[in-house]
Amino acid sequence: MMVKLFISGLAVAVAVAVTISAADDVPFDDNYSVEWGNDHVTSFNHGMQVQLSLDQNSGSRFGSKSFYGSGFFEMRMKVPPQDSAGVVTAFYLTSNTENGRHDELDFEFLGNREGKPITLQTNVITEGIGNREERIILWFDPSADFHSYQILWNQHQVVFYVDNTPIRVFKNNAKIGVEYPSSHPMQIECSLWNGESWATDGGRSKINWTHSPFKAEFQGFNVDACQADNNLSSSIDHCSSLTYWWNQNPFWTLNDTQQTTYTQVRHKYMNYDYCADLSRFSNPPPECVV
Repeated sequence: MMVKLFISGLAVAVAVAVTISAADDVPFDDNYSVEWGNDHVTSFNHGMQVQLSLDQNSGSRFGSKSFYGSGFFEMRMKVPPQDSAGVVTAFYLTSNTENGRHDELDFEFLGNREGKPITLQTNVITEGIGNREERIILWFDPSADFHSYQILWNQHQVVFYVDNTPIRVFKNNAKIGVEYPSSHPMQIECSLWNGESWATDGGRSKINWTHSPFKAEFQGFNVDACQADNNLSSSIDHCSSLTYWWNQNPFWTLNDTQQTTYTQVRHKYMNYDYCADLSRFSNPPPECVV
């Protein structure tokens, strides 16, 4: 009963929060192309749905044809069901930067043994500095149906959403020396791959290949973002323009309703926060104590 009440509360909170919506959908080929595992990628419904598969021979990945400097990035996903321990399904933004100083914003679904919940891990990598993992157990089964996973990225904050519900916020704290993704254009990528060395039970639970091929489904291939040149010397300053809705004042911080929902979600569903892991960080990273 408490779970039902909480989910009802989420629905109300989202309904009255600042409305976030993506533009009309388009076929896969308009904005994306296959990057790895061509024979493990299948298109359905005239390109409106794409399936990635993983077996012992290969995984698969697709990526956006363009790079971006800010935006509201959304993908509707359904991850592999049943016994998927060791299988990682990912939706993320990543820069193509030399010398390891890259930026990356990750959604990673970590599969599990049948009957155990799939973990959603997020991570933020800035100028090559990562180790900012957070993990939650969602209030629904992400393998049962499509849900929307969204990243808002502007010069003030990065927000990770699940069905318009904020689950993580990474603020721009450059003023205290925390690197922020504000210099490198990023590409959108989705992948399905073998992560059995670390993804489930710290790598103790390996992939059961008798259940392969594992399949993940994707929809929603429109991109609501500011295009940027993928040239290492190019600036993405133009992507901070207030002409883009996601850069405007209402999206510089969570509003009161969103903040309440965000706090509730983290309290009820988070099961790992790097900021609280004293075994890794005897002194918490600076963004954790702001």
